[in-house]
Amino acid sequence: MIKVAIVYHSGFGHTKVQAEAVATGAQSVDGVEVVLMTATDACERIDELDNADAIVFGSPTYMGNVAAEMKRFMEVAASKWFAQAWKDKIAGAFTNSSSFSGDKLNTLVSLMINAMQHGMIFVSLGMFPAADNMDSMKSVEGPGPEVLNRVESFIGPMAASFQVDAGTAPPAGDIETARLYGVRIAEITTRYKSG
Repeated sequence: MIKVAIVYHSGFGHTKVQAEAVATGAQSVDGVEVVLMTATDACERIDELDNADAIVFGSPTYMGNVAAEMKRFMEVAASKWFAQAWKDKIAGAFTNSSSFSGDKLNTLVSLMINAMQHGMIFVSLGMFPAADNMDSMKSVEGPGPEVLNRVESFIGPMAASFQVDAGTAPPAGDIETARLYGVRIAEITTRYKSG
């Protein structure tokens, strides 16, 4: 059984919706078990992550960077760095903010660098911008809320929720992008573990 852990923080519920979508995607792959935990829980259960084959990190983007709770998790996880306990595990990351940009790229880069520091193998999104409607890139309005990878990331899923309550946002395209990323993580982890 392949084990995928998703460690996330969600201040207003939007990133939790993304985390659940990643989990749904990963669980859809045969032979994959998913463990979903908040960054706070992960700090208390840090040793459980040693048994994961993949760890996906999710954080909202606050002021152009990871949330304080995710940063705390990253600092607690430094104990795993000394032992290289997560070396060669598969890794990934996702984020959400209240605008199209919000400097989300910086959050994903921070999460990716954290994974690289641990010696993990980082998985990209592997999807073109507006992957399911590339013609939408030829309009002034650009890709709509139902379009995959509408926020145009290659590192990992980015969602834009604006000032809309969780449950209504992130929109369908952003959630489906996160779900497909979960599938990608699980499939790559399965291939990697099977040799």
